[in-house]
Amino acid sequence: MDPDLSALDAYLDERDADGYLIDADSEDSDQYYLSGFDAPDPFVTLYDGDTHLLFPRSLEYGRATREARAETVERYVDFDHAELVDEFGPEEAVSHVLARFCDSHGVESVAVPPRFPLKTADGLRARGVEVTADTDGVVTEIRATKTDEEVEHVRAAQRANEASMAAAEELLRDATVAEGGTLEYEGEALTSERVKEEIEVTLLRHGCSLDETIVACGSDAADPHDRGSGPLSADEPIIVDIFPQDKATKYHADMTRTFCVGDPSETVREWYDLTERAMAAAFDALRPGATGQDVHDAVCDVYEGAGMETLRSDDHAETGFIHSTGHGVGLDVHELPRLSPAGGELEPGHVVTIEPGLYDPAVGGVRIEDIAVVTEDGYENLTEYEKRLVV
Repeated sequence: MDPDLSALDAYLDERDADGYLIDADSEDSDQYYLSGFDAPDPFVTLYDGDTHLLFPRSLEYGRATREARAETVERYVDFDHAELVDEFGPEEAVSHVLARFCDSHGVESVAVPPRFPLKTADGLRARGVEVTADTDGVVTEIRATKTDEEVEHVRAAQRANEASMAAAEELLRDATVAEGGTLEYEGEALTSERVKEEIEVTLLRHGCSLDETIVACGSDAADPHDRGSGPLSADEPIIVDIFPQDKATKYHADMTRTFCVGDPSETVREWYDLTERAMAAAFDALRPGATGQDVHDAVCDVYEGAGMETLRSDDHAETGFIHSTGHGVGLDVHELPRLSPAGGELEPGHVVTIEPGLYDPAVGGVRIEDIAVVTEDGYENLTEYEKRLVV
């Protein structure tokens, strides 16, 4: 994938900077996006219209020359690192290497990301390189608009996501209800941990992984970010929120379903129907030129019209709709744009979640989430998994 970096070129021109510099490993999504290279240890990417990589050691050099999306790939040793260590010591030598690296590409001033290492910045400044912070996060903003190829990466991750959701739902469907109302599977208590294990194994079989997921039952589900733990119960809402990353492409997906084994309360049924209506309203508002705030407001309108609290109606609310409507998804599971009161204008290529929900410890929680891409004339829902409360 060759990203369109014209917005980065314009940013550098506006700020009269010669280049853009990132010092991070590829877990930093801006680093991975700009360099096109996956490495576990920190390295330097310099963009000056072309992309240049600098590695501390030769370990990744050969692979980078083959795989990276870069015009040049260099190492500390190419800038006399050993001699600089003898002259200045190992710490100061690094700043001399970085300054020489910039100088070799005619770069005297650089913009850097908001979380750029302070030590690296100070070292460069001491060697005469001007360093200014990119407080806008321009590369992060560029990443928000996906190419067709990136959308397909998200779609592929979502297919894996749906396979894992089906595995979770099958466990719940096949569970029996023990005395006291807890769920059992094959003679043992069915726990949040057991369902998460099934989700993770299924994802691995589909080339994806995740650090954690949410399987939260009853009062646990009343906290939107409670991961859930312990035995699951019948007649209670169970929120299953899965957000895997494709191991090959590094792109994420995100989806939530709320299930109930047995007979949900009338309140839970009402909440589920209301949340489906809120989701439909959000999708009705999702289009290029609309703002993330517009989409969020559409959800709040539905909930508030039914007498539910939202953070829009009461910014101290602890029950009701107590989070934003959605977020961007790509190399990060949470990235731009925002579907929230702070959400800006939506553009074709924005991949976003729509995830309304209601929460109260006395009831539990209900959340439904799909993932979609904004298109030239509306949106395409990338989610194929059906919605049902009772399994």
